[in-house]
Amino acid sequence: MDTIANETYSIGEVAAMFNLSVPTLRYYDHEGLILNLRKNAAGVRQFTEQNINAINIIECLKRAGMSIKNIKQFMKWCDQGDATLDLRLAMFQELKTQVQHQMDELQATMDTIDYKCHYYQQAVADGTEKYVAQSHHHLDTDNL
Repeated sequence: MDTIANETYSIGEVAAMFNLSVPTLRYYDHEGLILNLRKNAAGVRQFTEQNINAINIIECLKRAGMSIKNIKQFMKWCDQGDATLDLRLAMFQELKTQVQHQMDELQATMDTIDYKCHYYQQAVADGTEKYVAQSHHHLDTDNL
C-alpha cells in the first residue's frame, strides 16, 4: 500500500509503532526533540513521516546511550541546517566509537557465556564437573 505524502498519524499510532508510551512522546515533544510537529485546531498532535523518522533517530540515539540533553542538542543542530554538519558528523563518529566499545564488552561477555554453556553441557553429559574441570582451566570460574 502506498502512503500519501501528507498522511499523518495519531500519537497512539506512533506510540504503538515504537512501543513507546504516549507520555514519552509528549515528553519528547515538550523537550523539543520532534522538530516541526504540528497540532490541529484542537491541539492534537499530527505526526508526519518526517516526525516518525526523527523519533526513529531519537530511539537509536537512546539505545546507544546518549542522554536526552545531547539528543536535544543534536536535534537543534539538525534544525540549524548545513552550518552544523561538522558537529553532527563528529557526534556520530564519537558515538560510533562508544558503541563499538560497548559491543566489544558484550562480545567478551558472550564469549564467557558460550564457554560456560559448553562447560556445563559437558558436565551434565558426564554427570559431574570432575572430568570437565580437569580438562578445562579457563577464567578460574569453572566451579561457579
